[in-house]
Amino acid sequence: MTTTILSIQSHVAYGHVGNSASVFPMQRLGVEVWPVHTVNFSNHTGYGAWRGPLMDPADVADVITGIGERDALGEVDAVLSGYQGGEGIGATILEAVAEVKAANPEAIYACDPVMGNEKSGCFVHESIPVLLREKVAPKADLITPNQFELGYLTDTQPHTLEETLASVDRAREIGPSTILVTSVLRPDRPEGTIEMLACHDDEAWIVQTPHLPLKANGSGDVTAALFTSHWVRTRSLPEALGRTASSVFDLLSTTLDSGRRELQLVQAQEVYADPRMQFEVTRVR
Repeated sequence: MTTTILSIQSHVAYGHVGNSASVFPMQRLGVEVWPVHTVNFSNHTGYGAWRGPLMDPADVADVITGIGERDALGEVDAVLSGYQGGEGIGATILEAVAEVKAANPEAIYACDPVMGNEKSGCFVHESIPVLLREKVAPKADLITPNQFELGYLTDTQPHTLEETLASVDRAREIGPSTILVTSVLRPDRPEGTIEMLACHDDEAWIVQTPHLPLKANGSGDVTAALFTSHWVRTRSLPEALGRTASSVFDLLSTTLDSGRRELQLVQAQEVYADPRMQFEVTRVR
C-alpha cells in the first residue's frame, strides 16, 4: 500500500530547501507526496537576497481545503512540516493536522522544529521557539530537532549522551512519542564524527558517521523527510535511522565532491532508493 505524505513547507526555484529538498527523495522511495508551499522564493535566504512571495496563511489553508474537497485527506499517512515563518502558518499547519487526523486517526504529524544550530545560535524570529514549544510540539507525534534545538525545546543544554537522552525524555513529556535528534555532538565521540539518535517510547538507537566539512542548506529537510517516510513505512527505529543516515551521508559526500553550494539532490538520487547501509546502528536504551 502506498504511503502518502502531505508536506507543508517552503519552496525555492533554485536550489534545494524545504519542499524543494524533501519531495524528490520521498518520491524516489515510492512515497506519494502532496506538497503545499508556504513560500515561493527564487532561492533560499542564506544568499542574503531573494525574490518571490511569502504565502498568506489563508492561501495555504485554501490549498489544503481543496485537497479535503477531493475527499483525499483520509489517504494521508503523515503531515510533514519544516521551517515555520510565523504564527499564522503555524496555526494553519495545526489545523491541517487536525483535519487529517479526523479523516485518518492513524496519521501522524512529523515536525522539524527549525530554530537554529550550535554554531549560528537561534536564527528565527523570537516568537517561533515559543510557538514550537508551546503549541506545535505538543501536537506532534514525531519531531526531528538537532541537539541545539532539542535543548531549546526542553530548556536544557544537552551535551553528553546521557544528557541528550534526558532531554529527549523531557521532550516526550511535551507530546511527541518519537524523536530523531540530528547533529549530536557529544564530547566523548571520536574526532571527526557526528551522530544521530532515534528514540521511541523507552527505546533508543544511535548511529555515527564521519563529520563532513560542509554546511549544506536543506540537508535537515532531507533528513526529516527520509526518516519520516521510513518510520511510517517500517515502524522500526534502527531501520529508519540506518537508512536515513546512509542516504544523507552519501548525498552530502556527493555535494562535497561537486564543489557546489547547493545539495546535489538529483545527482545522488540512487542513495535514497537503495541506501548502502554502511553504518552500524547501536542500541543505547
